[in-house]
Amino acid sequence: MRLLLFLAPILLTATVNAQRITPASIDAAVARVEPQCIAWRRDLHQNPELGNREFRTAKIIAAHLRSLGLEVRENVAHTGVIAILKGGKPGPVIGLRADIDALPVTERVPLPFASKVKAQYNGQEVGVMHACGHDTHVAMLLSTATVLAGMKAELAGTVKFIFQPAEEGPPAGEEGGAALMIKEGALDNPKVDVMFGLHINAQTPAGQIKYRPGGMMAASDWFSIKIHGKQSHGAQPWMGIDPVVIGAQIIEGLQTIVSRQTELTKNAVVISTTIFKGGVRENIIPEEATIAGTIRTLDTAMQHDVWRRIERTAKNIAEASGATADVEIASKTLVTYNNPDLMQAMLPSLNKATANNTLLMDAQTGAEDYSFFAASVPALFFYVGGMTPGTDPKTTGPHHTPDFTIDESGMKTGIKAFVYLVTDYMKQATATGGKQKTF
Repeated sequence: MRLLLFLAPILLTATVNAQRITPASIDAAVARVEPQCIAWRRDLHQNPELGNREFRTAKIIAAHLRSLGLEVRENVAHTGVIAILKGGKPGPVIGLRADIDALPVTERVPLPFASKVKAQYNGQEVGVMHACGHDTHVAMLLSTATVLAGMKAELAGTVKFIFQPAEEGPPAGEEGGAALMIKEGALDNPKVDVMFGLHINAQTPAGQIKYRPGGMMAASDWFSIKIHGKQSHGAQPWMGIDPVVIGAQIIEGLQTIVSRQTELTKNAVVISTTIFKGGVRENIIPEEATIAGTIRTLDTAMQHDVWRRIERTAKNIAEASGATADVEIASKTLVTYNNPDLMQAMLPSLNKATANNTLLMDAQTGAEDYSFFAASVPALFFYVGGMTPGTDPKTTGPHHTPDFTIDESGMKTGIKAFVYLVTDYMKQATATGGKQKTF
């Protein structure tokens, strides 16, 4: 029975073939696909897979896209899937992206389709959960492909559906995510002219979209600081150099970079130390300790300045106590940047998807590796509401936690947004004789 769910061919799309694309036809097509969207989401939620290991998820995606008659490419960046829908008329190439991986989080939401999956993550057995809504992203993009395939004859251009693995980061020692997809040609053959992406948000009411031109989400960097001291008996600290105490001083010092050294009126900066490792026994002062964490910035110049300050702070505090410190900083994502002109041009499309319930948002210190797509082509990224309207956002489970949950009624807004963005962008290109605006 489950196979029928995913391989159900084009029944959902056949009724809209050769129809003129109108708001009424879009609304009707989205209403028809919504039950299937919910079914996909629930199945994926119950069967989550970690980054670069999304084998079952990728098979489901590829099977449905082939059933729509699309050209499908698999195994891009390990488990990614790309499908191409060529419209009946010439026009631009539009990329749509959904991330497909889950997180090493043990679910505690009492859903009938809650995840019970366990897996290995960096050598540890962990629970696996779609604790950031990527299951909804897959379901919404599959549904969008279904709707647009039914309008194929009237589409003036090409749509490239990009299902991306490892958005949350690949396993240790592996490449993955958006950067690897781009490296393996996701934006080529045919070359993507413009890119649209979305993210469900558990603190935004269902039916609403939030957007921001320019820098919307922060760059994410990871830092690791290894402190080299001198081992000693815990009863004789003066005989050694205590890297644990030095590590605590460095953690405090890093916070002064934010509170006393950074011009926060320009843009937000976050430095969070999330790992502190040192020692094996209560009465032994260890020789080494390691602290690690994340840096979030919304401005490239500030980002690089913070890197320099972290290295200086760690090394000088260590040296003051007779120790040394090795500092490593790795860039994980870029600033997620919405092209302002593109945002302005496509805002009416988002308004149509929400009946004018589209709001300007503040910049967020969360990060997205969609930022690599946005650094390669003109792009737009936005939040789709996934919270039950009337709920206090402070009481809803945050993303990346065991209590994260989504109101599924919000998914139809995401489908509509994608469909309107594609069809309206194509109409704009047709109105200018097929010539694209330079964004």
